[in-house]
This record gives sequence, C-alpha cells and structure tokens, in this order.
Amino acid sequence: MVFCQILSSVHYLRLLGPPLLFRCTRAATRHFLRAMLQAGIVGLPNVGKSTLFNALTRTRKAESANYPFCTIDPNVGVVHVPDERLEPLRQIAKTNKVIPAAIEFVDIAGLVAGASKGEGLGNKFLANIREVDAIVHVVRCFEDEDIIHNMGSIDPLRDIDIINTELVLADISSLESQQEKAAKKARGGDKEAAANIALIERLLPHLNENRPAITLEMSEDEHVVLKRLALLSAKRVVYACNVAESDLADPSANPYVAKVETYAQEHHGAGICVISAAVEAELIDFDATEAAEYLESLGVSDSGVSQLIQATYDLLGLASYFTAGEQEVRAWTFRKGMKAPQCAGVIHTDFEKGFIKAEVVSYQDLIAAGSTAGAREAGKYRLEGKDYAFKDGDVALFRFNN
Repeated sequence: MVFCQILSSVHYLRLLGPPLLFRCTRAATRHFLRAMLQAGIVGLPNVGKSTLFNALTRTRKAESANYPFCTIDPNVGVVHVPDERLEPLRQIAKTNKVIPAAIEFVDIAGLVAGASKGEGLGNKFLANIREVDAIVHVVRCFEDEDIIHNMGSIDPLRDIDIINTELVLADISSLESQQEKAAKKARGGDKEAAANIALIERLLPHLNENRPAITLEMSEDEHVVLKRLALLSAKRVVYACNVAESDLADPSANPYVAKVETYAQEHHGAGICVISAAVEAELIDFDATEAAEYLESLGVSDSGVSQLIQATYDLLGLASYFTAGEQEVRAWTFRKGMKAPQCAGVIHTDFEKGFIKAEVVSYQDLIAAGSTAGAREAGKYRLEGKDYAFKDGDVALFRFNN
C-alpha cells in the first residue's frame, strides 16, 4: 500500500495513510503480477514433483499418485519468499502488516525418454518448460519399494541425464530451424540474424556432445543473443534432492545426494537443495509450533521448502529491497544489477518515469540504529541518483515528479 505525499511538486513514496492508497496499490499489483518470474518444477514421473509443489504452496492443489503422468496440465502457485529481515523491520516501523516477496512455481508434467520426439507427454512438457524462467529439477534420492520408479531403479544421475538429453535434443531441433531462417535474413544484411548464426554455429557442436547450452562459455554479447534463441538447456537449474525422512538429519550420508552435489558443482549455473517432499507434505496441516516440534523430532531446525524457495529466488537472479512505514513493511523483488529508477518502477511505472532521487539506508545500518530517526541522526541515510545499483536489503524512499 503506497501513499504519495506532495511536497513542492516533488513526491515522496511513503507507506503512511490512505489518500492515493487504492489507485497506487491496484496499479502496483498489476505491475507486480506482470513482472513475477516463474520456476518450473520438473523431473521424471513419480519423483515427488507434485508432492513438493503442494508443500511449496501449502495447498493440495496438485494431484499426487503412484502412477506416471498424474500431472497433465501444469499447476501454478504463488509462493512467499522467507525473509528473516521482515520482522525486525516491522518492529521498527511499528506496523502489524508485512508483505513478503513472492515468486511463482509451476508443477510441470513428468518427462520420459523420447519426450523431444513426442513420447509420453513430451510435447506438453517442453512447451510448458519453455515458458518458465528457471528449473527446479526434482531427483529421487530415496529407496521405497511401494513407490514405482518408471526406470525400475534409483539412479539420480541417470534421471538427470534423461531430462538434460531431452532438453538438448529439443534445442538442437530448434536451432537448426532458426539457423535456416536466420541465414536468409543475414544474406539481406540483417546484423541481428548474423549474430544469431554465429552463436548457433558454436552451440550446435556443443549440444551435439550432449552438453547443455548453459555450460558453453560465452561473452556478454553472446549471452544477449542466447536469450533471443530461447533454449531450454540455457535455463538455470537447482537440483532438489528428494530424500527419505530418516536422511534429513544428515543428508551428506546419503550417497545419492553426494553424487548429485558433485554433478552440480561440475556444471556451472546449477545449485542443490535437499528436501523430503513427504515430510513437507505433512507440514501443510501443522501450525508453526507443531511444525517446529515435528522438525526438531527429525533432527532439523528448518523446513527444506524454505531453503528451496530462497535457493530458487537466488537462482533467478533476484533480490529484495524494502519499504517500511506505519501502514506496512513490504519486500519488493528486483533483478540484481537494476538501477534506482528501475527499482522504483517495480512499485509503479510513474515512479520510474518521474524518478528524481532514492533515499536509501541499508538494512544493517537501520537495525543497528534501532529506528529511522536514529539512522538519520547517524547519517546513514543517503540520496542516490539514477546510476545507483540497488543492493539486497536496501530500505528505500523514492522522490519523483508527478
């Protein structure tokens, strides 16, 4: 909720009282929903994707069953990003309302070998994954004779290779088609098409060695071209190792997890997180106290879901800045490297268009001072211009022309 207080034709973005509350809030919400990034949950059938999605979204929205292709149409859920900084900011602002940052998770149909040629639900899978910004790849790292594995045994590296291969094969087909179209344009002097062809000629041999596009070393200019090519294997990945309840206290003792961790380290852009989808599903119906007691009984202090959400947020290249006042404390999502006017535009496009200055204090300095007044007296607030790159944890107040 935002209120724009007018002072001599300069507006200060504040979280105070109601005059422009409805108009600004509704517009900000529309802008926020358009900008929200998506992470797709993928994996072979019966590895725990839908169970994990239900745990992430704290719903039972996705069907979970012991047979392949239980998910056909993708389920979509908005998930709050855990952030321990919000409560201290709430206390300083003396407000009861806190709005955390959020990202969107999509539960995508299970993939099988041959998906790039239409096997199983391959065409639907590939179309859905093309729409997301990053991939949460769930790999089964537990034994259970009662839960079918469509490959007949537990081998997370084999499972990872199956999906990676299908993404690579789909990308090869896409690039060959794009290469033919770009060649015609390049002959007519189209520089963008020529740049596309140059990168495609580097990518195809790399992909034909069954190596994902993200593992090819590229210049900054080539990364710009890569985005235009819209490749599946160019998306960043976090591997979610789905383990048994008994493995949570010491996941490093699980040999499957160790293999996935080694694999992730060898493939730049890949992260890893250990979760137990079955345990997380149990927590859906618990309140905070019950959940804490249950996790403690398993020898862990925090939910794996919280770690996965934060890992995905980081994977997407996202960070949070805050606004804090009597009406609310709110975390706003921005891409790392964004400048002050762009960050102001996250709240409302008018703030970016009329941007003058950002009044900024770091979270650490504000907490150390104990209050907004204390931080001002200590000289910790500073005015930043259009070239200032926002940092994670900045607490901001924007000045802009109407």
